[in-house]
Amino acid sequence: MKKKFLIIIISGLIFGFGLALSGMAKPEVVLSFLQLKDLGLLFVLLPAAILAGFSLFYFKGKKAPMTNLEYGMRRYPVGRNTIIGGILFGLGWGISGACPGAAYASIGIGNYPMVIGVIAMMLGAATYHLFAKACPDNIIVKHHDR
Repeated sequence: MKKKFLIIIISGLIFGFGLALSGMAKPEVVLSFLQLKDLGLLFVLLPAAILAGFSLFYFKGKKAPMTNLEYGMRRYPVGRNTIIGGILFGLGWGISGACPGAAYASIGIGNYPMVIGVIAMMLGAATYHLFAKACPDNIIVKHHDR
């Protein structure tokens, strides 16, 4: 159990440090990327995606420390929820300038107003969860893997 928490802490430290070092924890940098004025985020995402892909391949069949789920391919169909969720996610990201991981890192570099954004993200996800639970046959949540 201690090893599990140590892995979570080390991976979080690496992730946060990398976001801060690359400048991607700053909402103004992310907004510049979204406005196609600064494409530096691509040079952060590309090596990150490659390394994450290799890591997932290496750990295939093993359990993830935070979720205890087995690493492997998960294929979810692209459908209405994916498209609507992507649009809503993009709107929130564009308005705030912060992706969830970057928002946490942004708090770490002293951007304390981002706490409000992180709380709002949690409330948004919780609202969806309550809606999906209360209305399982609603067209928005139908066929959603709970």
